[in-house]
Order: sequence, then C-alpha cells, then structure tokens
Amino acid sequence: MVSPLLPGILFTLASQAQETAPDANEQPKITPEMIDQAAALAGVGPFTPEQKRMMLDGLNDQRSGYDAIRAVNLPNSVPPAYVFHPLPAAKEPAPKPACKAEDPFDRVELGGPIFTPPETPAHIEDLAFTKVTELTRLLAARKITSLALTQMYIERLKRYNARLYFVITLTEERALAQAKQADAEIAAGKYRGPLHGIPWGAKDLLAVKGYPTTWGAGGFEQQSFDEDATVVERLDAAGAVLVAKFTLGALAMGDKWFGGRTRNPWNPAQGSSGSSAGSASAVAAGCVGFALGSETLGSISSPSTRCGCTGLRPTFGLVPRTGAMALSWTMDKLGPICRSVEDCSLVLAAISGPDGQDLSAAPLRYEPDDADWRKLRVGYFKSAFDAPAPLQLKEAAADETADEKKKREDANAEMQAERARRDYDRRYESAALDKLRAMGMNLIPVELPKLPWEAMIPLLTAEAAAAFDDLTRSGRDKLLTEQGPEDWPNDFRVARFYPAVEYIQANRVRTLAVRQLSALFEQVDVIVTPTAEEQLIATNMSGHPALILPNGLRGSDAPKPPAVDTGNEDDIGGPGTPVSLTFLAGHYQEAKLVALAGAYQRATGFEKVHPKLD
Repeated sequence: MVSPLLPGILFTLASQAQETAPDANEQPKITPEMIDQAAALAGVGPFTPEQKRMMLDGLNDQRSGYDAIRAVNLPNSVPPAYVFHPLPAAKEPAPKPACKAEDPFDRVELGGPIFTPPETPAHIEDLAFTKVTELTRLLAARKITSLALTQMYIERLKRYNARLYFVITLTEERALAQAKQADAEIAAGKYRGPLHGIPWGAKDLLAVKGYPTTWGAGGFEQQSFDEDATVVERLDAAGAVLVAKFTLGALAMGDKWFGGRTRNPWNPAQGSSGSSAGSASAVAAGCVGFALGSETLGSISSPSTRCGCTGLRPTFGLVPRTGAMALSWTMDKLGPICRSVEDCSLVLAAISGPDGQDLSAAPLRYEPDDADWRKLRVGYFKSAFDAPAPLQLKEAAADETADEKKKREDANAEMQAERARRDYDRRYESAALDKLRAMGMNLIPVELPKLPWEAMIPLLTAEAAAAFDDLTRSGRDKLLTEQGPEDWPNDFRVARFYPAVEYIQANRVRTLAVRQLSALFEQVDVIVTPTAEEQLIATNMSGHPALILPNGLRGSDAPKPPAVDTGNEDDIGGPGTPVSLTFLAGHYQEAKLVALAGAYQRATGFEKVHPKLD
C-alpha cells in the first residue's frame, strides 16, 4: 500500500484544485500530476506512469474516508489507541522504598516532635521567598496561618503581574476558602502533610472546575471544563491552596500568550522562556510557594533555567496527565517548579502515581527516601563540557554584493556573540564539576548515544498537529498570537506532510534511544550535564527524568544579551542573570536525583539568591 506516503499531501493538493472544480462541494479527483508533487514532498519516487495509474483508485478511495473520521467528535482529551512506555522491554518499574518512620514530613504530630520551625518573621511578606520545607514547619507549629500566607502571595501576584505578566486567572475566592479550611484543620490537629496550607499556582493547561482553562491561546480565552485535573485533585487532597492559573505560551510554545509575554524577574526586558512561563516567573519572583509546569521538549527546563528556579521533570508516566491539555501523548510530562530540590520532592510525592485514567501512567508512585548520595555512581557527558571546535565563519564570495556582504557579516557577528555567551557559561559548568569532585564524587565520563535526535522532533509536531487538527482545518489557527515560520500554525501545517512510514521509522529509532540511554544508567546512577544541550531532546524522547537547578549568577563581565529576545535561546540573560545545571537519572529513579542534586544545592546555596523586584 502507498497510503503512508501521503499523510494529507494529496488532500492538500486536491483541496487547492477544488477552487476550479465544477462543484465546490465535491472533492476533485487525484491526478497523476498530484502524485508527482506529493511524492516530491514526501521524498519518495519517482513513480512510473503505470504505477501512478494503479495508485489512483486506492488513493481516491482512501481520501474519501477522511471525512468520516473528521466527523467524529475528538476532544483534545481523547488519546490515540497506542501508548508509549519509556522502559526497555526487558525492564519493569522498580518498587520504591517507603519513607522511613522518622521522616518528619511523612508523619507530623502536632504538639509532638517536629523540626524546629524558623523564627516567626516580623512581617508576613518576609516569607515570600521561603522554601516549602520551612513554610510547612511554621504552619504546622501554628506560628503563621495559611490565610495570611495566601493573602500575602495574592497581593504580590497582583502587584508584580503588571510587570511580569505571569497570571491568566487568579483563583482568589477558591484560595481563601481553602486557606481558611487549612487553618481550621491544623488547629484541630488534622494535619494533612507538608503541603497543607501552602499556596501554589497551576500552569493554565490544567483544568480547574469553575475557572477558565485557556491553554494560553487566542480563541480559547473562555474555555472551561467541568472537572479538575488529577494533579489539582491530589494537591487539594494534600491541603495545598491554589491561588492562580499561570501563563504559558500559546498551546505550550514559548512565553508569548494571548495577553502578552511573560517576563523574566531577573531581567524584565526578556521573556521568561517557556512554555511553563508563568509558573517559573512567579516562583522566582516570590509570588507563590510552588507551581506546576509541564514539559514536552524543554518547557520545565527552559523557564527554570531562565528564571533561576529548581524544576523537576519526572519520568514519563510517573505523574498522570488527566485533565491536562494534550500536545504529544507520548512525550507530555507534568512536574513541579520550586525554590529547592527538597520542595520538588515533596510536590512530586503528592502528585505521582496512576489514576486509572491516563493509560501511560506507571503503576507506582514516587516515595522520597534517604539514599546516600556519597554512594552514587556519577557520570557526566564529557563532550558537552569540553570546549567546542573553532567557529567556521562564512567567507566572502568572489562576486559578493554589498547586501550579501552585510548579511554575511551580521550572521558571523551573531555566531560570534552566541559563542562568547556559551564560552562564558561554560565556566560555571566546569566549576560545577570541580565542586562535585570536591564533595568526594568520582566523576565518570560518558557520552550521549550517537542517534539522529533532532530528526525525531517531527514525532512531536505530528502528534501536536493531530491534537489540534480542527484548529488547522477550520482556520482558527489565525487567532494564535504568534504566526511565524517556527510557530504552531506553520508547524501544524508542515506536519500534515510528514509521511506515516517516516513517523513509524522515527519511532523505531526512538526504541533504540530508550535502550541505549537506559544502558548508560546501568553504568552510572546519575549523569550531570549542561541544560541546553542535545540531551534535552534525547531524554525527552526516552522519557528519563531530569532535575534542573540554579548554578550561580552571571557576573558583571558577562557578555551583553542581544537587543531582541527571539525566544530561541535560554543563555542570553547577560550580567546578573542565572545559569543552570541538570541532573539525569534512570527511569523512576527520581530519589537518586533528589539525593545528589539536593546535596549539591546545599553545598552551593545558589537557590538562596533572588531577583530584586523593587
């Protein structure tokens, strides 16, 4: 059969021909000339006249079935009939150890032995940047109230939203009711755990009953759902207080949404990166205790890097996505964005585990343990830390015009500026390796498997185009804010020309990726890596977990940022902005990430530095 050759190509060509058809309601027949054009787009053929003649009936019949499929109502929440699981075939999820009894966050006895809480501040706003692990002790000891904490964060959200654009919807009425309930329960000795009474914010692709869920996209501003996302239900059950729904780039791309662009608290002239733009910006600005984000291909990693937050992208399937917007059914992941590694661990423990609805959810939940980080085998992607090869600047052609010369010189200057920024940031990455060695780690050099990682990205865009098929066919994609060549409207159109055979072949390469990356974690327990490298594509494709944490601030000698933030790079911040470091682990081995990254964070203290907003 030739059907996988033409995923919408012939339909598109025939639709263009429809304008000259005698009956505008009747699809024109596919012609041999259309087959030639479609074959060129799909990168196959050429076909002989006899082959094309034999194909015509089958192609016309196949196309006639498109309308029947399209007539079926397919909400974004309906997944395909296939399910992605990240483990190699021979592996099974390992059971997680239970929390030790003496863990004060596993059982807190009010009036009994708990960690000594911090001193009660003179002003509640002095707690704006306080970690969840400290806020929970103050709340449990009844030195502060959830209501006061919630009101403080809501006031800060209102105050700084005018500058940072991180809120789509305040859930103030809901939050105040939850906070009052939390205070009453804590006072009565009914303590739900470490998130009880903690204000938090949700990326606005998570459904919350009674409030809009906009997906950050024009045309969806009034969209709402009659149920809460599973993770929202779980945080409600944990006693956390939802104060806001945060911005995301339209349909989870970048930091530009229908209301503007979410800003980086360290440099409001720049975007916060995306797509968990508002979640990271609000956490960094001390406007919420923690937030939830999502990642398909960098949407927790990138804004955590730009905003100097600690973000945890869990193993694919560890956190159920029921009630979350689907972009890629085989790549979407939900995870926490916080101020510390320990905070991420607490939130992940509350939201992980199967819910009986997300078919990709793993049959286990995350349980923190007290793994000894000193006993872990730690690797690092050596070539990612090495100095790159010298730049290959564009050379002048013999007959170069003045216009061509300017374009070449501008391109060379841009490459040189990018290299200067990258070389500067490499100092921080090298210092991180030195620090880990000083902590007693014997770092083992490893390398990312040699596979065509970028060539697999169309897997994501093909699934995204299917998830928003109606948006493209109806023309409503014109309502999205961004309409450039690298934005969703164009990506969705291009994806319709991705052959089904190539989609399957790329998935077969993805199977090799899962196997080969998993084999690395037979050699080491954790891998340290720069955040913005090829590993970001690789580990999102393979479903491995990542923990991203701040790794210092650029000095006054840092290269200046470009005049325009295109949103394509995360390392443009300039003087006084954060850099990040990423820790990777095997599937469902988040406890090892928390152990090592937590130790590194305690040894460096970079998470304690916050942007000056006033």
